[in-house]
Amino acid sequence: MYTFEYKSASSVDDAVKAMGEGAQILAGGQTLLATMKQRLAAPSALVDLGKISGLSGIKKEGNHLVIGAMTSHADVANDPTVQSTIPALAALASQIGDRQVRARGTLGGSVANNDPAACYPSAVLALNATVHTNKRTIAADDFFQGMYTTALEEGEMITAIAFEIPEKANYMKFKQSASRFALVGVFVAKSSAGARVAVTGAASCVFRHAGLEQALSANFSPSAVSGVAVDAGDLNSDIHANAAYRASLISVMTERAVAAANG
Repeated sequence: MYTFEYKSASSVDDAVKAMGEGAQILAGGQTLLATMKQRLAAPSALVDLGKISGLSGIKKEGNHLVIGAMTSHADVANDPTVQSTIPALAALASQIGDRQVRARGTLGGSVANNDPAACYPSAVLALNATVHTNKRTIAADDFFQGMYTTALEEGEMITAIAFEIPEKANYMKFKQSASRFALVGVFVAKSSAGARVAVTGAASCVFRHAGLEQALSANFSPSAVSGVAVDAGDLNSDIHANAAYRASLISVMTERAVAAANG
């Protein structure tokens, strides 16, 4: 490691001010601290969000489930309101990392980091969520812009995320056994507006699959998936799986997710 200054913010304004002075915000630290240990990041200061009131918590507002940015994965997984309104989201959170990661990692940190294999971005996209920041609201379709890249601007941080409550939803993940990140993860959601299908782990950034959405909007059943071709052209190939295998996994995970969503 190396020398850096530690600051504890008492408010969102305090955190934003520190960011303007070159500090990196610290939520759960599950990615940031590991990156610093490998000397791939070297912020001059860390500003801890842990003592800011109002950044964690879960509440139902109309047809949305609003979750604070500092809410841990474990709290999302175990919350009765999440389990009753969007059980797929609770199940997703229960599959992230191990118990220690779930205890410290946060919703806002994961979404802001936008790891290509993270689970939460697929839920944000499939559930047509709205990202609330200290400055504005951002639609899910506008938020994720590329590998580790989002629509967040300088001096902007996530404060909460509002998820639309679907008629049906499910998340299926083929996990990389060591990290438990998604080799391919597919989140499907059905609402009165149709079906949304978000894929994580397969490409450089989470994405929606238009062909699968069109097929499932017409017929929300596993059989509808088999007629949809998944192009491997823009998918990742690495030591864990090549692009063709990931394309096949997208189809398989989507079928399983739809079957589970239908009960």
